Amino acid sequence: MYARVIVTHTRPEQVDEAIQLYRESVVPEQKKQHGFKSIVLLNDRATGKGISITFWETEADLQASDLASQYYQQQMAKFATYWTAPPVREAYEVTIQE
Repeated sequence: MYARVIVTHTRPEQVDEAIQLYRESVVPEQKKQHGFKSIVLLNDRATGKGISITFWETEADLQASDLASQYYQQQMAKFATYWTAPPVREAYEVTIQE
């Protein structure tokens, strides 16, 4: 299994709005992506830092979702007014999960 980690910085006063948008817009679209397993969203409401972790069946599935850049760009554009800095994306192999 593989994971994509996206770190964001949202204006603290807009964290709740961003979470709602994520829940209503990003989550349903992620579920449509081939090889998608699950999603976790972590937030520090005081600082506005957020961490999105999506889990993918295979590395190829993760990479294919990256290649669907139009999909990624459409989702990220929805948050542009909330963020104080561009998001940082990284990918990892999941080596332990219990």
